[in-house]
Amino acid sequence: MNPAVKERPLRVVYLGHSAALSGAELGLVELIGALHDVEAHVLLAEDGPLVERLRARGAAVDVLALGEQTRRLRRASVRPGAPALGPAALATVAYAWRLGRRLRSLRPDLVHANTLKAFVYGAIAARLARTPLVWHVHDRIADDYLTPAAVRFLRAAAPRAACGVIANSDATLATLARPRLPAAVVHEPVAASAVAEPTPSRDRPFTAAMVGRLAPWKGQDVFLRAFARAFPDGPERAIIVGSALFGEHAYAASLERLVGRLGLAGRVELRGFRDDVAAELAAADALVHASVIAEPFGRVVIEGMAAGLPVVAAGAGGPAEVIADGVDGLLYPPGDADALAAAIARLAGDPALRGRLAAAGRLRARSFSPEAAAAQTSLFYRRVLEERAA
Repeated sequence: MNPAVKERPLRVVYLGHSAALSGAELGLVELIGALHDVEAHVLLAEDGPLVERLRARGAAVDVLALGEQTRRLRRASVRPGAPALGPAALATVAYAWRLGRRLRSLRPDLVHANTLKAFVYGAIAARLARTPLVWHVHDRIADDYLTPAAVRFLRAAAPRAACGVIANSDATLATLARPRLPAAVVHEPVAASAVAEPTPSRDRPFTAAMVGRLAPWKGQDVFLRAFARAFPDGPERAIIVGSALFGEHAYAASLERLVGRLGLAGRVELRGFRDDVAAELAAADALVHASVIAEPFGRVVIEGMAAGLPVVAAGAGGPAEVIADGVDGLLYPPGDADALAAAIARLAGDPALRGRLAAAGRLRARSFSPEAAAAQTSLFYRRVLEERAA
């Protein structure tokens, strides 16, 4: 690395295709807020609520718009012969050319692609700008999440287009088949200030909460079926916080119908998107994670633990790395509504267990501070630049 670079903050440009407040985007907000030795400039492909969140953390933010049809290309469309793929590929190349010009004017030391789509167009743009790129992988590069064609492409592209890879869990990194380039696991940061103490539950029925975007693989339908089996009648309540972000509105509507079919009207509330997740968690007695395929990380699991809630999570992927079953949370086989029902009923009937798991979970959550993630990320940036200069 140039000695002059070692003596000053690094100039890093962060790329993201979405300005919605989803997991990878919220993680970026926390990370940038704690990266005190980095001058952060964020280039987003759309405008949205993320812009002001990032600016409030001290980042310069610009929007270089990418067409909505390309930006919201569904994973299922990334396959040979898909009608939408050709136009999207052309639009992506044209966008990468514009982005490359912008990167040349900014002259960063490093480009950080924060999403999968940003990696695709960012890799082209960074090559045009002759700037090293780090890919922050928040998605499992596997056939149960992406099409086989996309998996093959990304696994082949990573060692050719990136100078380093940051993964949000060991499980995520493993899906890249351990590419032969610098790699680090940096868990998603969650600030303690982003969560609140739960309110005492003595004056309300046991309430189980699920928080996250509404999508089939997130398993809100599994949670509803499990809740109905655990509590076929009685005062217990459930709340589901989240909205459909990426064209999954039909699934959201199906959840409303499922509530009626299961006889849960009046006991289950679908609350939609809520900006203040901390307030939602504070009104619950337990947090449920119900993804039916392995979660890359599961930010909401840490949020629940940090909020002092006992957490029940699907035991695969990131959550299985975070939770020690029976110690600081409960794990169950993904998609198993009966096992989830048993776990929820166990928590509802055992306040002492809830308290023990909540206390241990709060301690565990401290390992995922923004400061810890920032320190690991900063070291990795400099490692990449040093190895590139060697």
